[in-house]
Amino acid sequence: MTGVMVCVAVLLAASAAGVLHRRRSGRVRVRGRDEGKRLGPAELGGELGERATLVQFSSAFCAPCRATRRVLGEVADMVPGVTHVEIDAEAHLGLVRELEILKTPTVLVLDADGRIVRRATGQPRKADVIAALGEAV
Repeated sequence: MTGVMVCVAVLLAASAAGVLHRRRSGRVRVRGRDEGKRLGPAELGGELGERATLVQFSSAFCAPCRATRRVLGEVADMVPGVTHVEIDAEAHLGLVRELEILKTPTVLVLDADGRIVRRATGQPRKADVIAALGEAV
């Protein structure tokens, strides 16, 4: 009987962890550690957008990165003055370490001056990205 109780407890704990992970993945939020950090054209390998820039850190083996690329591209096409820049995390390890990028895809929302105002880890929803852009402008 003790073995059954242990199995049930492990299943409940794993289920709770899975639900928590799923709820947090892709949410665009503010991180205190990002305050004051700026990225410029040298780090991005491209120009900043007039109003905002969506920076996506990706890797070659990442399946959600392709969907995120599509979502961010659609948002950049839809919202004037917004640019989408994709950075290969493997090729820019120094920047990944500096910005504490722990998984791909990670999306940073920059304002017109290149300051990080929002961050999403995982595949964000289009509505969340558009809402974050409203706060960046």
